[in-house]
Amino acid sequence: MPGPDASAPPPRIQIQRPSPLVDCGRYAAKACVGDAVPVEADIFRDGHDVLRAIVRWRRAGERRWREAPMVRTDAHLDGDRWAGEIAVDACGRHEVTIEAWTDRFASWHDEVRRKVAADQPDLAGELSEGAVLLEAARERASGEDAALIAHALRALTDAEVPQQAKLDAVLGAELLAAVERHPDRQHLTRLAAPLPLDVERPRARFGAWYELFPRSWGGFKGVEKHLDRFAELGFDVLYFPPIHPIGRRNRKGKNNALKAGRNDPGSPWAIGNREEGGHEAIHPELGTFEDFDRLVAAARERDIEIALDFAIQCSADHPWLTEHPEWFQHRPDGTLKYAENPPKRYQDIYNVDWDCEDWPGLWDALLGIVRHWVAHGVKVFRVDNPHTKPFGFWEWLIAEIHRDDPDVVFLAEAFTRRKVMQALAKLGFSQSYTYFTWKNGRHELSEYVSELANTEERFYFRPNFFANTPDILTSYLATGGQPAFEARLVLAATLSPSYGIYSGYESSESVPVRPDSEEYLNSEKYEVKRRRLDGALLPMIARLNAVRREHPALQRVEGVTFLDTHNDGLVAYAKQQAGDTVLCVVNLDPHNANEGVAVVPAHLGLAPSFAVEDVLGGERYDWRIGPNYVRLAPGERQAHVLAVVR
Repeated sequence: MPGPDASAPPPRIQIQRPSPLVDCGRYAAKACVGDAVPVEADIFRDGHDVLRAIVRWRRAGERRWREAPMVRTDAHLDGDRWAGEIAVDACGRHEVTIEAWTDRFASWHDEVRRKVAADQPDLAGELSEGAVLLEAARERASGEDAALIAHALRALTDAEVPQQAKLDAVLGAELLAAVERHPDRQHLTRLAAPLPLDVERPRARFGAWYELFPRSWGGFKGVEKHLDRFAELGFDVLYFPPIHPIGRRNRKGKNNALKAGRNDPGSPWAIGNREEGGHEAIHPELGTFEDFDRLVAAARERDIEIALDFAIQCSADHPWLTEHPEWFQHRPDGTLKYAENPPKRYQDIYNVDWDCEDWPGLWDALLGIVRHWVAHGVKVFRVDNPHTKPFGFWEWLIAEIHRDDPDVVFLAEAFTRRKVMQALAKLGFSQSYTYFTWKNGRHELSEYVSELANTEERFYFRPNFFANTPDILTSYLATGGQPAFEARLVLAATLSPSYGIYSGYESSESVPVRPDSEEYLNSEKYEVKRRRLDGALLPMIARLNAVRREHPALQRVEGVTFLDTHNDGLVAYAKQQAGDTVLCVVNLDPHNANEGVAVVPAHLGLAPSFAVEDVLGGERYDWRIGPNYVRLAPGERQAHVLAVVR
């Protein structure tokens, strides 16, 4: 066998299982500006020497590294898991690494201390080793630390000083701390490759969304008139379905009828017509670009963002069908294949052909569309059905946009298989729709939210709990009346840092087109409504949105603990963050009262007894570690949202 590589000895220290790490570093973990990002790893070496470790980070392309100490998280068990925190203050790709080295002086210090405790009489040899280490430390140190080290070194090397006095001089905690502040990092071990970390602005994680069709509010000018009220209600994002011209050929009528009436406006997702333009145009009935720009600016003044739908599909009249027929899939008989997802059929929509020969031209055109709207002040996009488009396209497009403007947020509307949703999040989507919409039972809710909060998904998958959409009226909402809407609102707003509702939720709109359908009767997708903010749930919405901003515990999906209730009709959970605790109990049954307990475990770190305030009603209660009686009844109170009084 060949001998070992003599150019450099192999590292004595092992750094294993670093986190946050996504797919061995293939994708970046995610954070937001202002986050304290935890970084962990298993760090150990052969033998019994004392180790030190730090985490270092920098924005990609920068030369200067910042660093923070790492400590053992299980030191009381003599374990090897180390943790530290990094503070990120700018958007963009970051690099994170971990370095560890042997602390020779601390190792010597520990050895001598143990020998003294064992009453070993002659430590002259050990003290001579200490002198060498202190001499090196004195050369590294400065100021008061250098003076302290020099004082100990003089005592250690003075032949007239008794051994016990020398030990007293070198085994003190102050000297050890002084030496540690000027470490000898020779022969350190570093991660083989830095961990990638993508940092976005806080809106990528936290926000309250309201979805509306501008045509039902009087166009852009009509929406602008309601901005003050939306701000009072605490909404951060107003999301518009497509605002582009709508095709006339194959236009859908009321309730998805195949034949449109003379005055039927058509579905906004049937994008484009030859006369008025395609994805870079505005439907003339909504207003002009001047109106749109004024709306975006006025919303921004109120800390509200306008989000647009990015739907990659075309009506039969879209200009691309004549300008770029090569971008569409033609059957052998020359006809175009309209969009289908059986049993759903979209006769008014045609998909592009991702496998066409001119796919680079198609990709560039789509990138140009996003850049067009970014130039008009749009920094949030809800992407329609991204799971039906190539993963490579999204990874490329999002990277290209973020290279120019890292503030742009992309929400994936991907109600699809779990692995596909996870892949979209990994490759760059800021946040995603989830399965929450259909999770109505206590156990399925706790299982799903615990997965989002506690598994590797927390490193890259940011949820947005939409309680309803124009396409999704669940049977729970359709049959549960206002109590069902109250329950789902509280769950969405307190379990997920981002959540959303669609117009009409505040009024408990809940009539399906058929009993077994999730489609609304007289769906707004196919007709114009006359919308206004006057629903019975608006006070609860406003209060919840205010509470979410006041309580850090409600601004992250992490930090959730589900509590035993002794009744599956109730779900209870604690949210904790930065010393803030909020306890929630929700009656999942919209028809019947439920009573039970919320069992508060001791490991939450609360006092044996403590006061809570229901932020929805203002009442105060005395709670304690252990079981706390709760009764919730539809029509009276559907949920408690209890802030622990500090």
